Amino acid sequence: MKNFNKITKTLTFALLATSIFGCKKSDNNVTTNPDPTIGYVKIASGYADGAATKVDVYAKDSAFTGYNKLYIALTDSVTNKYVENAEISLMPDMNMTTMSHSAPFENPASSQAQNMLFPCSATFIMSSMGGTWSLGVSVKNLANSKSGKAMLSLKVKDPAAARMFSFVSPLDSAKYFVGLVPGEKTIVGANDLELVVYRKVSMMSYPADSSLTISFEPTMPSMGHGSPNNVNPVHTANGHYKGKVNYTMTGTWKLAFVLSKGATVVDSTHYIDFTF
Repeated sequence: MKNFNKITKTLTFALLATSIFGCKKSDNNVTTNPDPTIGYVKIASGYADGAATKVDVYAKDSAFTGYNKLYIALTDSVTNKYVENAEISLMPDMNMTTMSHSAPFENPASSQAQNMLFPCSATFIMSSMGGTWSLGVSVKNLANSKSGKAMLSLKVKDPAAARMFSFVSPLDSAKYFVGLVPGEKTIVGANDLELVVYRKVSMMSYPADSSLTISFEPTMPSMGHGSPNNVNPVHTANGHYKGKVNYTMTGTWKLAFVLSKGATVVDSTHYIDFTF
């Protein structure tokens, strides 16, 4: 009997140990996908009727006058899982009671999400103080072949320092909008400088423009100096102009721009203040 009890206790301990360590091994194998929206601010949300898809729009900060990098998250209305294959098109709209107009925008470049988000942009040309902004988001959910459109309301503020300016060209009387593309991180030294240029064709059409030549000069008014080794922005694609700016110290810098078309200077009166 003593041997039987001893064997029983041994087996019980073995089973208990197996259960404990088995659970630990199983726990170690559990993986959870990180939330792709961590670090972003949700600025608009709604449903694309007909596509069975929820639409959430994120940004690094609340929407502001100028070029906004946006990130769209789509989730299935039934399963609540991320939709990672979809065709998306945008249409910003400003309702000013007696009239309305759109704004420059960039649709997602791919129907495949990047880390479950669809990068895109909108360049809001005025704040919500002048009316009501909405963002139309048309969605074709490639997982279920359903299509729909969400109309999302959002607030657009004027930033403390302007991130965009506009001018009318003396050559063709067309109105141009020039926006500063926010960088990921600013350092003392050489930094990427990226601008976008759009030309107003109508109240609802603002295509990207590649016709300008841009030069600039950075200065620090409070210290009375500029900086060397800057590279003027040149057009790369879709109205984006890329160059380099050298910040030799932290503080407020004034970026003064000269924009030309051919041999004619079309604007030299605008600048953007940048503080870091």
